[in-house]
Amino acid sequence: MRRWNGWGDDTVVYPLPGGAVRFLAERLGPGTPPRDADLDAVLAAVPPSRLPPHPLVSTEPLLRLRHARGQSLPDWVALRSGRLEAFPDGVAYPTTAAEVREVLRYAVQVGACVIPYGGGTSVVGHINPLPSRPTLTVDMGRMNRLLRLDERSHLATFEAGVCGPDLEAALRARGYTLGHFPQSFEYSTLGGWIATRSSGQQSLFYGRIERLFAGGRLEAPAGTLLLPPFPASAAGPDLREIVLGSEGRLGILTEATVRVTPLPECEEFPAVFFPSFEQGQEAVRQIVQSRLPLSMLRLSTAAETETTLALAGHERLIAALERLLALRGVGKGKCMLILGLTGKEALVRMARREALEIARRHGGICVGRAFGRQWYKSRFRTPYLRNTLWEMGYAVDTLETASDWTTLPRLLQAIEEALTKANGQPVHVFSHLSHLYPSGSSLYTTYIFRLSPEPEETLQRWREMKEAASRAIVAHGGTISHQHGVGLDHRPYLEAEKGELGMEVLRAACRALDPGGVMNPGKMVGT
Repeated sequence: MRRWNGWGDDTVVYPLPGGAVRFLAERLGPGTPPRDADLDAVLAAVPPSRLPPHPLVSTEPLLRLRHARGQSLPDWVALRSGRLEAFPDGVAYPTTAAEVREVLRYAVQVGACVIPYGGGTSVVGHINPLPSRPTLTVDMGRMNRLLRLDERSHLATFEAGVCGPDLEAALRARGYTLGHFPQSFEYSTLGGWIATRSSGQQSLFYGRIERLFAGGRLEAPAGTLLLPPFPASAAGPDLREIVLGSEGRLGILTEATVRVTPLPECEEFPAVFFPSFEQGQEAVRQIVQSRLPLSMLRLSTAAETETTLALAGHERLIAALERLLALRGVGKGKCMLILGLTGKEALVRMARREALEIARRHGGICVGRAFGRQWYKSRFRTPYLRNTLWEMGYAVDTLETASDWTTLPRLLQAIEEALTKANGQPVHVFSHLSHLYPSGSSLYTTYIFRLSPEPEETLQRWREMKEAASRAIVAHGGTISHQHGVGLDHRPYLEAEKGELGMEVLRAACRALDPGGVMNPGKMVGT
């Protein structure tokens, strides 16, 4: 069963090797395991529903608790401590577009707001109810079918509640893939990917969700918005772009047509170590600007490389690798790059040869495919480390941004310094580049710090670090989010990116499709 107060399946545990435990204790001090709230005690605090009965709506307390929060650090603090300020008043599970329209009509009639719910994996507060109004959460999990597959056009139409594994299973049975693999893949949904402008780990080959999303159907309080899946159109602004990243503010996406790809002939993930991050960054910039047919470039800083090797265990093998690298001039400041090579076998061979030659010119040493295989094997298990670390007394959070190649080094330094200096508490910070473009790259930063015995103090430590890093991002011209969206946590910084007039355009779109302000109020552009 899925955890109610943590990540993923409650039968899956990701233990840390002894060396990794020592590594964290040396940098942060020993953690103090928290005293988490008991499920029965939290259920007893769920208040009576404010919604009148409806056959499509359940007011059962456990369902309301399971839909009350996502996966952000504030969500974890609330769930683990049992201190939740608001719960949805009911949960609906529609099975058709007609039932979605019915629950929207009901919400408008009773004065409730509506929160669309996909997989509940949001890390910026997309699905959190506000205490001021009755709230109906609409769980799309039962709308999960493959409706059509046009093999001639490479277009597949799904109901928007389909989760990643089910979507891929349906396509792979017919010889196709969407190729969209965010870290939340096991639980997140197609509708959620579209609503948050998600990016998959192999987006360099398959594209981000905005390239994959060809059209669909949105049920809004003002009516139904149909988005035909044209290959291209010059008929005015593209309304798909309004739906992409709309975060449930406009309506509920009930179906989506996506561009699919035949399964690749070949796929591999070799690893390269560079003497320094600067050399690695110059290599990956040249690789991506050469337009080679790669699916991924993931370059870790020296701190992340050290952390990754420490968490891996296998201390003798890692020590042997480090001795070998040192003989080749790659020592203490080494940085690891994992390349993704996907497609026809002949193209993969060509891309591997050219990419590794560029890496070699910048001091890179290829160490084969073992590290890449391990990354591929554990890429959806890594979030389970959050459970392990919490139970050891450590909190872990991530943030991400993107900028051009010229700005990127200053932005990386500013973010890591802001997190380190935010509140005087010890914090372990490390970063990587994971989604690369000819003009720039995303930047993904992880930070680990000790939990306080008091949940509010833990939350305050996080607020100080998150605010410091967000201000650094804005000050250095980065986007406030490359792949996680806006939600509640990034909303204060959105106007710096969109401008006053841009924010009014977004509010006008919300008013047009949701004149009564029913849909997910408080998120992205405020009420």
